[in-house]
Order: sequence, then structure tokens, then C-alpha cells
Amino acid sequence: MINTPFRNIYLLLLTFVLATTSFKATAQTQPSVQFSFSTVPVNDSLQTLMVSANIPKGWQLFSVKKNNEADVFVSALKLDTAFLKLMNAKDTATEVGTLQSIRQPDGTSYRLFSDSVKFLFPLHIYKDSAITLKGYFVWLSKKGDEFPSGEEKFTVTVNAQKTVAPTSKTKAMKMSLIRTFIIALLAGLLAVFTPCVFPLIPVTVSFFIKRSGSHQAGIRNALIYSLSIIGIYTVPTLLLTLLFGNSVLYSISTSATANLLFFAIFIVFAISFFGAFELSLPNSWANKADEKAGKGGISGIFFMALTLAIVSFSCTGPFVGTLLGQTSSEGISLAPVIGMLGFGMGLALPFSLFAFFPSMLHALPKSGGWLNSVKVSFGFVELALAMKFLSNVDLIYHWNLLDRDVFLTIWIVNFFLLGYYLIGKLKFSHDSVLQFISVPRLFFAIAAFCFALYMVPGLWGAPLKPLSGLIPPATTQDFNLDNLQYGIGNNTSSASSNNNSVAPKKYTDKLKVPFGLTAYFDLEEGLAAAKALNKPVMLDFTGHSCTNCRKMEEKVWKNEAVLKRLKEDFVLISLYVDESTELPATEQYTTAKGDKITTVGEKNLDYEITKFGFNAQPLYMFLDLKGNPLSEIKYGYDADVDKFIAHLDMVKKAFKGVN
Repeated sequence: MINTPFRNIYLLLLTFVLATTSFKATAQTQPSVQFSFSTVPVNDSLQTLMVSANIPKGWQLFSVKKNNEADVFVSALKLDTAFLKLMNAKDTATEVGTLQSIRQPDGTSYRLFSDSVKFLFPLHIYKDSAITLKGYFVWLSKKGDEFPSGEEKFTVTVNAQKTVAPTSKTKAMKMSLIRTFIIALLAGLLAVFTPCVFPLIPVTVSFFIKRSGSHQAGIRNALIYSLSIIGIYTVPTLLLTLLFGNSVLYSISTSATANLLFFAIFIVFAISFFGAFELSLPNSWANKADEKAGKGGISGIFFMALTLAIVSFSCTGPFVGTLLGQTSSEGISLAPVIGMLGFGMGLALPFSLFAFFPSMLHALPKSGGWLNSVKVSFGFVELALAMKFLSNVDLIYHWNLLDRDVFLTIWIVNFFLLGYYLIGKLKFSHDSVLQFISVPRLFFAIAAFCFALYMVPGLWGAPLKPLSGLIPPATTQDFNLDNLQYGIGNNTSSASSNNNSVAPKKYTDKLKVPFGLTAYFDLEEGLAAAKALNKPVMLDFTGHSCTNCRKMEEKVWKNEAVLKRLKEDFVLISLYVDESTELPATEQYTTAKGDKITTVGEKNLDYEITKFGFNAQPLYMFLDLKGNPLSEIKYGYDADVDKFIAHLDMVKKAFKGVN
């Protein structure tokens, strides 16, 4: 027992401890500004320290920029003494966020951010430096009539040897190749479920198991068969790249002739899939391959795989054509090879899998009318892809036949008809009687209808970002809601507001850029405007058939902070590498290699290759008034908005240093 006097003291202390604990727990659960710290390499001598702040609802964070020297209502970056020399007093921080200015009755004003903000501090860290940067960020916020504040310590490891150019490019390339492989692998697996391939799986696997002396020998032969399939699809693409150069498939895929040829081929495939006729390679090819397959041994197994590739051409050809067309247009030389590798692996995988586990053959669904339904469904997809290739040609030659709204109308009707077919309301002469709809078929029908409905708002200018690389750009549409927001339709608006004499004139009747931006489509005209306006140049190497260019515009350019910088801080020169307009006779020339340059696109592509050693799009390069690069970074497709903003701010500062 505790005596009464001591008990009272004990209860008082206990009450104080509980109250203190409760207060601390409450304080800890209150929201506060959350910070993260990272560095973004810019070049061999410059890094950007990025301070990212997430601001809770009802709070506002003070800017790091002062209204005047006496202003104390600011946040601030404080580096440890050893690192102060990395900051140049002339450099100013860049703030990426929505700034609000609140004026007080006494005439002072607050600079505040809500929701989130990124503070970008330039640090001069030279090549071969590897340091651990330490410091703290002193922050001040406003919550109603209160002014919460605090200090956030940070430690960031910086290695200036890694610049943005190789890092971002290599990372983006790796991710693109991984994505290409996965998509191609799935395409190969889809091709398995076609009438040309699926019925051959149990027959081929059973042949290997029964003909081989043992189960292990059967597995070995099935693996050789699968590897042969992979080689048949991969090796020719690899040889074509090695013999004619890394850019041969890219050059083919972006040419108007190739796109027109792809359109014709896909239309033929679609009609064949709908049952009008059976498309196949010459029977003599299959017969000769089949004769050699009967000789046995490894060569016999290889020719069995070749026979499969030949007889299944009518079903696998569209997949191969689509993959080669899409992967080649990315400008990455390995992409088509990786695509064919993935496709071959997807197509070959079932043969090896069922050889390892032959009992699984009994679980395979029996061949029947559903295989024909799969083939017809692919016909609708092929028809949609054919429109994509025709759209590329339409943009290159300015036929104006497949503007965005017309293109979307065709796709909407196409996928609505696919949905009707899947629910049994549309039949072809060779279709089996559909007594009921299976659950998978119902879900595919729902997906087709949903996709068609999703595209409907695009007829009135909805962005449809996931399709930005597949459908024509919004600038081709007669009615676009973006016109109301950005005032599109006058490509000379920004230039005219500065000086009517520098408004773009050449090719503006044929070429446009989105979001109300002013762009020049001729290098010399754009450079002259840059000198008149005293602004740095942003070179935009693009193309009518460039999928990633449209994605970059929709995902990055359209961002409010990016768009503001492009309009106010740069002279935009968009150089289309596939523009078919013929150059005046006085501007045509012959390259050092003997190639005759006769069109605007050929001239722009030649300039991109000779000046920057690059032939893929998009490519964004920044020049000073003398036409010299402000940065050696070859900035390509990267959907990271903050990184693009940091790059724009960096080259703008570099321009101010030069001029």
C-alpha cells in the first residue's frame, strides 16, 4: 500500500505522465509536411538537388525565394560548411508547383505552395567527384493563423560521373526492350490459339513422345524443336540488321512506301481472317520442308519447325508484321530482334511445356468452331492496325483523309462490330452455330464494347492519352475542345505578340503543333526568330509516324509548367524527318555519301544525323543564338515531367550564361 500523502503525489505524477504521453501521441498523429531528397545529374559539372515536399490539406509551405532582403517568411536550404562552396551565389532555385501570393494589410505578401512542390537547387560538382552531401532544409508553413516550422536533415550520395544523357537513355532503352520482349512473348502465346497452330500442338508433342526411345529423349527433341522455332523467327531479323546496319528496319518502318505496303498487307490479312479466302505460302515450300523433316535427326526436327512456320503463316504473319512495324519505329536497333525472340519463345513454349508434362495434353480444349472465332476476332484487330499504317501515310502526304475524328469513327465502328460478333449477333459464312455464349467470350465482348465507348469522347477532342501514339494527333481534328483552352488554330500567336516580323511562315499551311504552341518548321527561319527574340532554341526532331513523339506531347508537353516554359522561354523548331514536301531546287543538295536530298524530311533527318549523330525520334536538342548546343544531352522519350522541367531550366540558365 502507498501512504496517503505519497499516494497523492504519485497520482499527480501519473496524471502528468499520462497527459504528456497523450499530448505526444496526438502531436505525432497530426499531419505535417513530408520531405524527400534526391539528386538529378545534369552534366559533368552540374547536379540538381531536388527537395520534394508533400503538403497536407489545409497547410501551405513558404517559398525559398524572398520578396525582399528583409523577408524572413521563407523556407531555406542549409548545407553543411564543407559543401557551401558547391553553391554559386548567382544561381537561383527553381520551384515546380502552384505558387500563391497572399498580400497582407500592411503591404507585405507571402509566397506559398499548397499540395506539393519541388525545389531544385543547382550544385556545381565537377567530374570525377563522388561525395556524400549533407545538410538540412529549414521549412516554414502556414496553417490558418499558425506558422508550423521545422528542420529536415538529409544525406545524399552524389556521383557526378553519371550524367543524365547515358543514364536516362540507357534506362529508357532497357525498359523499352523489356516491354518489347514481354509484348512479343504475349503475342506469340496468342498466336498459339489460332486455327493454324493450336491443332498441331497435341499431334507434334505426341509424335516426339512416341517416336523417341524414352521420355527424356522426347523432351530433348521437343526442346530442339522449340529452339528451332525461335531461331527461325529471330535469326533472319538479326542477319538483316547485321548486313544492312542498325537503322535499316527503322528507315523502312518510317517510310511512306513501307507504311502503305503494311496497310495493304494488313487489309489482305483481315479479309483472309474474315474467311473470304485462305492465305498461305506456296505448298511446294511446305512439301520440301516436310520431306526433309522425315529424315530424322536434328536437321529433321529443324525442318519440322520450318514446316510449322510455313503452314501457320496465314495466322502468324499478321503478328510478325505488327511486331516488326512497331518495334522498328522505336529507333532502337535491337528492338526488332528482341521482338522476334519474344514471339518465337511464346510460340514455341507450349511444345516444350507439354513435352515435359504430357498429361496436361488431356486438359487442352478440343479444336472446333471457337478457333475460327478467334481468327475472325484477329481480323477486326488487323483491320484497326491497317488504319494506323494508312494514317501514317495520310499524315506524311497531307491527304487529310484520315483526320483524328474520321480515324476514331472507323475504330469505334470496328470494335463495336467485334463486340456484336462475339455475342453472336454478326455471323460469317464459315462460322459454327453459336448455341450459347461462353463466359470468356462474354468478357471479351464487354472489353470490345468498353473500348469502343472509351473512344467516343475523342470525337470531341478528349485526349485519350493511352492511345496517343496510335491515333492521329489532335491538330488534325476539325472540332477539338483543346481549342477553347489553348486557342489552337493560330500558330503565330506567341511570335506575333513579340514581333510580327518573326512569325513562322514556311510550311505552316501543312504542319502544326498542339496546345497553342508557336513552332517553326524550317531551321533557318527558326534560328532567325531566336536571334530576334533573344531566346534559346528547342529543336524538336519529330515525325508524322512517330509514336513516342505523340506520347511525349500528351504526357509531358501538355503539363501546365512545361507548356508555360515552352511558350515563354524558348523558340520551338519542329523538324519533321518524314515530311514529303519537296524542297525548292535551290535548296536541294547531295550529301557527302552521295545521297540526293530533295524533300523537307530528308533535309531534317540529314541534319539530325550529321549534327547530333542520332536518327531516332523524338530528339530534343537546345541551341544558343549561334546554333551551338547548350547541352550535349540527347534528350529522347522520357515521360518524367519533373526531369524534363529540370532540363529546360538547366538549358535556360546555360543560355543566360552564354549570352
